[in-house]
Amino acid sequence: MRRIVFGCAFAAATVIWTQPRAHAATQTVSPIADAFVAASQPDNNFGISGGLEVSAPGSPAGEFQVVMRFDPAAARGAFDAEFGAGNWSVTGASLRLGTSPPNNAFFNPNVAGPVSVRWMQNDTWLEGSGSPGAPTTDGVTFNTLPTFLSTNDEPLGTFQFPGGNSGTNTYALSPSSGFGADVLAGNLVSLHVTAGPGTSYLFGSRSAPNDANRPSLTIQAIPEPAGALSIAVAAACLLVRRAPR
Repeated sequence: MRRIVFGCAFAAATVIWTQPRAHAATQTVSPIADAFVAASQPDNNFGISGGLEVSAPGSPAGEFQVVMRFDPAAARGAFDAEFGAGNWSVTGASLRLGTSPPNNAFFNPNVAGPVSVRWMQNDTWLEGSGSPGAPTTDGVTFNTLPTFLSTNDEPLGTFQFPGGNSGTNTYALSPSSGFGADVLAGNLVSLHVTAGPGTSYLFGSRSAPNDANRPSLTIQAIPEPAGALSIAVAAACLLVRRAPR
């Protein structure tokens, strides 16, 4: 028995030492809700617009902010299937946005500059059914958005919009603890997008006519080291127990 135990430990150590570096897996999800809010019409909702704008205070058409909500349940299921239930962690994420030309005078011209993204703790905001041509009051507005924001919201990064009226931009986020916990649990993930000084950025919403302009969130995960260790130990012990004596 001692020989088997020693052999098991030795084999486990050998397997662990020679294990290749854990591979990463990615899953891409689309928003299930999104909306922009406009300071020029603070009580109106714009939840079904084909475009979403973020613009800094003082912009010609006023300030705009954006909220987006994703459901990572399918991504969680895929990671569970690959690595084992809950036996993984989020190590990266990226937000892809398709630039749109501001052909409607309601929006600001696109101007290059910084754009910030934050994870929101509160997912209860409503998308609503308003548009620039037919605003409503049945969803999130400029005046109600602050009630969904919190000091517990977490920054995911500030990025540079290069300007222009076409093309796609992909921004590498730095996943926060709240973001990672939401994905691991399969909970909804809300993002709050704002523009820095001088910036205006119009990009496609989930309702954009062109699929390529619609937003997407790509999540990267790797197996937890403890999980990889236990798998290696179990495999090594099985090999030793099956070996002829």
